[in-house]
Amino acid sequence: QVQLVESGGGLVQAGGSLRLSCAASGIIFRINAMGWYRQAPGKQRELVAAITSDGSTNYADSVKGRFTISTDNTKRTVYLQMNSLKPEDTAVYYCNVEGVGLGLFSSWGQGTQVTISS
Repeated sequence: QVQLVESGGGLVQAGGSLRLSCAASGIIFRINAMGWYRQAPGKQRELVAAITSDGSTNYADSVKGRFTISTDNTKRTVYLQMNSLKPEDTAVYYCNVEGVGLGLFSSWGQGTQVTISS
C-alpha cells in the first residue's frame, strides 16, 4: 500500500502564493511520475502539473509561468509552488503518484482546499 499525505492548502488573496506538499510512503520501489490535479465545484478534475522520474515537467496552460512542480532529494515528496494566484485557481487540489510497489500503483492524496479571494 502507498499512502499520500498532502498539506499546504488554505485561503489567500488574489496575487498571493501557496505551497502544497505531498509525501508518499509505503512499499515503493520506483516512482514513475508525480502530479497535482484540481477539481473546482461543478467541474471535472484536471491536471495542473506533473513531473516524471527523469525530471520532465508538464503544466496546464492556465498555470504556466505561475506554478512550479518539484520534488525533494528523496523524490518521495512532491511540491507545488503556486504564485500569482487567481480566484479561478480555487479548487480542491489532489496529488497523484504512479509507480511500482508490490505491483503497479496509482495513488491519490486526500485533497487539500485552496481558496483564492478576490
